[in-house]
Amino acid sequence: MTVKTQDDEYSALTAAGNTVYVYEAPVRLWHWLNALSIVILAVTGYFIASPPPSVAGEASENFLMGYIRFVHFATAYVFTIAFLVRIYWAFVGNHHARQMFKLPVTDPAWWSGIWQELRWYLFIVKLPRKYIGHNPLAHLMMFFSITLGAIFMIATGFALYGEGAQEGHWSHMIFTSWVIPLFGQSQDVHTWHHMIAWTFVWFVMIHVYAAIREDIMSRQSMISAMISGERTFRE
Repeated sequence: MTVKTQDDEYSALTAAGNTVYVYEAPVRLWHWLNALSIVILAVTGYFIASPPPSVAGEASENFLMGYIRFVHFATAYVFTIAFLVRIYWAFVGNHHARQMFKLPVTDPAWWSGIWQELRWYLFIVKLPRKYIGHNPLAHLMMFFSITLGAIFMIATGFALYGEGAQEGHWSHMIFTSWVIPLFGQSQDVHTWHHMIAWTFVWFVMIHVYAAIREDIMSRQSMISAMISGERTFRE
């Protein structure tokens, strides 16, 4: 049986066998494109921060770091454009598309749900609550790790990019001119950009673990929901 999505983002759908259409196609496409971009940015960013051993021959005959930096910068453009489109879809998509951009901090039920989910993940409670969209704990993590994290990485990343591109480049005018003075110096921006990048790595690992765990233990589709858009609450 298929039912319509409820207006309340945190209403639990407890009737087993129900299927709800949650994630629209643009959200699903952004999710997988974002995941691929984060992986590429993390790998290339690691080598930019910790370059591989020198290759043989003259430096003028090798462009290894140049290729790594090019892939990093090109992927950063994809990541940024996709994020901007995702913001646009938050306005025109369904209410689940807006979830990761706002926190219902005035809702006592939301805070209660965070506590409940913490106890569930710590194996203190045996019966999970079922949510149509993100559960409150996942919602909180998505907001800080992805929404705010993406904004921070885009601003600091293009500030560093604009520093190399120099004055007159759009990235220098929009980001470098104020981000680097805000942090004090270029090296501080490098350090913070590098540290926050590691939070993305940790988030991805926790996110994958939680999705697989929920798919198995909470008896609701998680991974397939980001492919089909539908969440099924199993028997």
